[in-house]
Amino acid sequence: MIEQAKTLVVKVGSSLVTNEGRGLDAAAIGRWAAQVAKIHAQGKKVVLVSSGAIAEGMQRLGWSRRPHAMHELQAAAAVGQMGLAQCYESSFREHGLRTAQVLLTNADMADRQRYLNARSTLRTLLGLGVIPVINENDTVATDEIKLGDNDTLAALVTNLIEADVLVILTDQAGLFDADPRKHRQAKLLEQADAADPGLETIAGGAGALGRGGMLTKVLAARRAARSGAHTVIASGAETDVLVRLARGERIGTLLTAKTVPLAARKQWLADYLSVSGRVRLDAGAVKALTRDGKSLLPIGVTEVAGEFERGAVVACLDPTGREIARGLANYSAGEARKIMRRPSGEIETILGYVDEPELIHRDNLVLL
Repeated sequence: MIEQAKTLVVKVGSSLVTNEGRGLDAAAIGRWAAQVAKIHAQGKKVVLVSSGAIAEGMQRLGWSRRPHAMHELQAAAAVGQMGLAQCYESSFREHGLRTAQVLLTNADMADRQRYLNARSTLRTLLGLGVIPVINENDTVATDEIKLGDNDTLAALVTNLIEADVLVILTDQAGLFDADPRKHRQAKLLEQADAADPGLETIAGGAGALGRGGMLTKVLAARRAARSGAHTVIASGAETDVLVRLARGERIGTLLTAKTVPLAARKQWLADYLSVSGRVRLDAGAVKALTRDGKSLLPIGVTEVAGEFERGAVVACLDPTGREIARGLANYSAGEARKIMRRPSGEIETILGYVDEPELIHRDNLVLL
């Protein structure tokens, strides 16, 4: 299952990249970079979600305890993020790989335009062979918009790019049927359904440095399953854990998704997001979408109805007015009216810029 994955999101917790709160462990980060480089060389696309900014900031500022005040957490994150980015960049450079720092908040996921921007950026980086290193933007986060922990962030990123697998690496061997720190007879769960509500009852509490405990990992797996991704919770102390997982070895706990990715995305687009506008297509565009599995190009649009912004859900109608598909628009209604019936090569001349050659990319479009 994992060996067949083409795109993976790997979350590495604070305990695995810091010296127990004494700052970043450069040697450990070097080992993670080496493992990612190996599976990247196998043709797999990898997004790394890493904690450690606040812990590194605490070390640089000489703080022994994690602060509670929001402004102090933001300050520590701002200081520590510099070291975190530098360490990953130098570690991956040794393997000939480029990295990119991406900082996200919950608001980036909730807003359609920012969601689409983040998705496009990450997909472009992966297409260029770059390793995105993602962290929550703690420097500007507040209580109202904080994601809460990087387990949740990793799940949201998994949904965002429609990754096949989420790997959550922690200081535990996986998910047990009881807290192994309190019950010696606790048994490791090798596999379970990510949607099983019973998993929450056996989840433990958070550690001193990190914000997430086993419960956040279980909830993250459930969230990732919504887009069809399976989740592995495993110990980061296992030698070459990512490499071994990539070749099919069973390590830790596998939480499986029952939803087929396409079905999950279709449900999201078709049922949960309201339609903001409509575009009528010519016969050629209808054929391109329904028979050839192509994207919707501006040249195939004959009419634009309603007012919508970039990233809004738009219904696609055939020449008779029947809805055949819906998807996320790359351009606003006003822009769409200017470029409809025109070749994609003329978009920049007409609008003064070009974002995407498609009005709706096939990855953001579902047939009805």
